[in-house]
Amino acid sequence: MVEQDTIKLLRECDAGIKMGVSSIDEVLEYIKSDTLRRDLEQCRNGHVQLQDEIQVLLDEYHDDGKEPNPIAKGMSWMKTNVKLGMDESDHTIADLMTDGCNMGVKSLNRYLNQYKAASEKAKDITKRLIQLEEQLAVDIRRFL
Repeated sequence: MVEQDTIKLLRECDAGIKMGVSSIDEVLEYIKSDTLRRDLEQCRNGHVQLQDEIQVLLDEYHDDGKEPNPIAKGMSWMKTNVKLGMDESDHTIADLMTDGCNMGVKSLNRYLNQYKAASEKAKDITKRLIQLEEQLAVDIRRFL
């Protein structure tokens, strides 16, 4: 059970990180504020670092990880492009990123509760990912 829950939790973190990095990459070209750009790039770098840790663990379990849900990814892309098409402001970017962070935190907490038997290492990575998402939401509030 521990191994199963560990793999499932790591897969969800992997998919979430891929979604987060993709979302940040989508908006970087529109950012006007150096501070907002720095905040997003710092968060992106934290995501990539955690993804590297996850990949090492997934390799130990001979698992390829998980891609984000294509429907969720498509909906996110559409929402981002529609909103930025109407208003290419840092406010819009902060609003989109805050929504994404909140969804990520909610999902990750749900997976932590769902996969209770996961290893402490997997749970720790998940909690650090949650902290990254929560911190970004706090850091970018000034742009809302």
